[in-house]
Amino acid sequence: MTSQKTILRALAGETLPTPPIWMMRQAGRYLPEYRATRAQAGDFLSLCYNSELATEVTMQPIRRYGFDASILFADILLVPQALGADLRFETGEGPRLSTITSQAELDALKPADEIHEHLDPIYQTVNTLSKSLPDETTLIGFAGAPWTVATYMIGGKGTPDQAPAHALKAENKAVFEGVLDRITEATILYLNKQIEAGAEVVKLFDSWAGSLKGDDFDNYSLTPMRKIIDGVRASHPNTPIIAFPRGAGERYKGAHEATGADCIAFDDAVSAEWVAENVQPDGCVQGNLASSHMVTGGDALVSETRRIVDALSKGPHIFNLGHGITPDADPENVQLMIDTVRSSTRGS
Repeated sequence: MTSQKTILRALAGETLPTPPIWMMRQAGRYLPEYRATRAQAGDFLSLCYNSELATEVTMQPIRRYGFDASILFADILLVPQALGADLRFETGEGPRLSTITSQAELDALKPADEIHEHLDPIYQTVNTLSKSLPDETTLIGFAGAPWTVATYMIGGKGTPDQAPAHALKAENKAVFEGVLDRITEATILYLNKQIEAGAEVVKLFDSWAGSLKGDDFDNYSLTPMRKIIDGVRASHPNTPIIAFPRGAGERYKGAHEATGADCIAFDDAVSAEWVAENVQPDGCVQGNLASSHMVTGGDALVSETRRIVDALSKGPHIFNLGHGITPDADPENVQLMIDTVRSSTRGS
C-alpha cells in the first residue's frame, strides 16, 4: 500500500500540491523547552545518551509545529566516540576530540562492528520515537558523512577550513583514507541499526563537502556516501536516503546518480530556480531557505519561502532550510514559515 506520509511520497518521486516540511536542527536551542530539557540533562552528550530526554527534545518541535518529519536528536560525532575517540563539548567552543593523524592512532580505534554497545541508547531513542510520533510524522535517522566526520577526528575540532584534514590527505594519504574507510564501515552499521530500530528515512550530512575541490570532491565526498548508501541498501533496499553535500555548488548537478540517494538536500548558496533546472529532474530535492530568515522574519521570510515553493513546484520537493536553524532564531518565525509553505499555491 502506498504510504500516506507526505515525506515518503516526495522521496518516492511524487510531486505534491504542498511540499512537506521539516527543519534541520528543529530540536534545539532556539526553543525554550529544549533549553529546559538540556539543563535537566546536565550537558550535551548526556542529553544525547539519555534516551528518555533525547526522545523528549525530538518530540518538542513536533508538538509545537506539527512538522511532517522528526529527525533523531543525536550528533554526528557519536560514531567516532563509539570507535574509541575521546569526545567532549566545550561550552561556546564546540566539540573537542582526540586526534587521529598516524597509523598507530588509526590502529588503536575499535573495529567498526564494536560500536553498537556504545550507541545502544541512540537505538533505544529511535525505537521509542517510532512508537511515540503521530501516525502522519516520518522518523528520520542520520549520520555524518565520512569526510566531515574525518575532519573532526583528524583536526580534533572544527576549523574555518578544516585544514588539518586537507594536510593529512596531502602528507599521509594511507592514514587519511584509512580513517575514511573506518568511518564508512561504522556508518553503514550505524544507519542499518537505526532503520532496524524504526527509522523510516536516513540522511547523510556532509557539512564540509564544499571544502573539497576537483577529484577530491568525487573521491572523498561523493564516493564514500555512495559506499554507505550501497551498504544500507544491501540490507534495507526500500528505505529512502537523503544526501546533503553542503557547499557543493554546481556539483549538486549529478549528485543523485553519483551518490545513489533518493533525495539531494541543497544549501542556500545556490538558487531554487537553478536546482529546479539542474538537480530536480533527477529526483527529489530538499531545501533551501536561508536560516537567517528564522532570525529576521517579516515580509522577506514570506516572499522567499513562496519563491522557493514556486520554483520547485514542478517536481518532488521537501521544504527545509539551507542549513540548520540557529540558536538566535525566533520560534514565531518558524511558525510563519510553516504557515506560508502550507498556504502557498504551487506554480501560481
